[in-house]
Amino acid sequence: MSTPTRRLTVAQALVRFLSVQYTERDGVRHRLIAGTWGIFGHGNVAGLGQALLEAGEDAMPFHQGRNEQAMVHAAVGHARQLDRLSAQAVTTSIGPGATNLVTGAALATINRLPVLLLPGDYFATRAADPLLQQLEHPVEADLSVNDTLRPVSRFFDRVHRPEALIPAALGAMRVLADPVETGAVTLALPQDVQAEAYDWPEEFFAERVWHVRRPAPDPVELAEAVRAIRAAARPLIVAGGGVHHSGAEDALRALAEATGIPVASTQAGKGSLRHDHPADLGGIGHTGTAVCDDIARAADLVIGVGTRYTDFTTASNTLFQNPDVRFVNLNIAAFDAHKLAARSLVADARAGLEALTEGLAGHRVDASYEAEYRAGKEHWARIVETAYRADDAAVPTQTQVLGALDAVVGDDDVVINAAGSLPGDLHKLWRARSRRQYHLEYGFSCMGYEIPAAIGVQQATPDTPVWALVGDGTYLMMPTEIVTAVQEGLPINLLLIQNHGYASIGGLSESVGGERFGTAYRYRAADGTFSGAPLPVDLAANAASLGMDVLRAKTVGELREALATARASDRPTCVYVETDTATPTSPGAEAWWDVPVAEIASREAAVRAREEYEQQVTAQRRHL
Repeated sequence: MSTPTRRLTVAQALVRFLSVQYTERDGVRHRLIAGTWGIFGHGNVAGLGQALLEAGEDAMPFHQGRNEQAMVHAAVGHARQLDRLSAQAVTTSIGPGATNLVTGAALATINRLPVLLLPGDYFATRAADPLLQQLEHPVEADLSVNDTLRPVSRFFDRVHRPEALIPAALGAMRVLADPVETGAVTLALPQDVQAEAYDWPEEFFAERVWHVRRPAPDPVELAEAVRAIRAAARPLIVAGGGVHHSGAEDALRALAEATGIPVASTQAGKGSLRHDHPADLGGIGHTGTAVCDDIARAADLVIGVGTRYTDFTTASNTLFQNPDVRFVNLNIAAFDAHKLAARSLVADARAGLEALTEGLAGHRVDASYEAEYRAGKEHWARIVETAYRADDAAVPTQTQVLGALDAVVGDDDVVINAAGSLPGDLHKLWRARSRRQYHLEYGFSCMGYEIPAAIGVQQATPDTPVWALVGDGTYLMMPTEIVTAVQEGLPINLLLIQNHGYASIGGLSESVGGERFGTAYRYRAADGTFSGAPLPVDLAANAASLGMDVLRAKTVGELREALATARASDRPTCVYVETDTATPTSPGAEAWWDVPVAEIASREAAVRAREEYEQQVTAQRRHL
């Protein structure tokens, strides 16, 4: 008996296959590939372009982008908003379209967020060789520019023959849906193969549901973790992005309320508890709060939940200073659970937290410890109020801009940022009110992420007010997806802050003896440095030229009014404000960050910075 088949091109078969892939967790199904972003060139227009057209919007929604990197960012924003249960695909031509994917792919993989990349490639038959935009290598004839995606992809395959698509597509879906393995997945598609017809088994196009598992903790590991927590006098939970991905916020809150253990949050984990929960200490590490970092220094047990412990979280391994400190790491990935020589608890975050709460029944930290961190929390709340406070007639500082936004947003608004000086202020000061409100991409800290990510978030949750917070440096990197928001009628809000340069790196440069070299957006002065008058750019006019409604604000009062107007609008809207950079209102760093300083220098600033560096680096330790 013959197996039923369907004759389609490789590209048509791939689109059909992707249209019937689903994830399922806790009994709820999602489309695994919810849509495809694309910019067409000769490497994909006759293959995937024709296949998407033939499939139609119901089978595979298509989104037109302006920059390939930005399309990946949009897909990543979409996936994060939907807890990694739904992803999007991105197709490009061969050549620069494909290499533009690399930055976005690195961001996705570093942040453990799924995206499917479908770049065109050379002719598998080599009938036309070399073709337009093809990279030639003298000793590796099968190499193409798509191989740059190998180190930043969690799965990579090049489909040289039609029948090879079946295992490649199945492998790609397995990785995208796997909470441990997920990240960027690349299927490189030779352009002749895309258009080649094949008799596909009908079974390939049957609906397929990929179960997203919630592994429970191993009983032995769980017992050891419970014993360690019961024995600790000053335990601290560090909540990472895994809490959100698992939907474990309620389980975390239950554990904190049952035991009194305080909770610190990484950039990815902020919002795991509401800002006003008694156990929430806010951000931890170099950009953390004073109360959180003080508690971390004295902690005798650190319980990491869904975190990978970046150097910002550990303050470059200077933060956890208790000589007896030990670690328990709850993580679905053993790779992260074993960091800092921890007792590992390899499990889903929600399942693991629920098991810990049950195992710790009747246990609570000493009342004096609770009183200590709650007093510190109250003190920090006053610092936030001071940083936010401003006269209506004043030109706002950056922290006062955040205060104005804080007064306007609702509990379910999403605030997106990735780079510059804003992540530090946001991590310290933002009062997160819901699990998805705080959307910081700080694994790759990629300038240009915010606007396309806002589009992805808006697509994932259409009725949610979404804010992209960008400085002038970030805006100049990648404003072009504003056109996409306008085209699609997506009412994203852009809060554009003009401070005439790279504020974050300028401050870092000054602290490490770089004297803010090359960080200001100014004319060249007579001495050749960029220290002249500010450049006469009008970023608000640029945003308007791309189709956005633009509201200009010069004072705090005007800013509040503009933000409220933007939030109420059903159009993509930019609020533009130039900040006061001379009045310091941002709290300083509460923990160190290791950026090595020149060991030998003739300039006094660098010499002083090296002396400070040599003092700070002595606090680093290896947790063994």
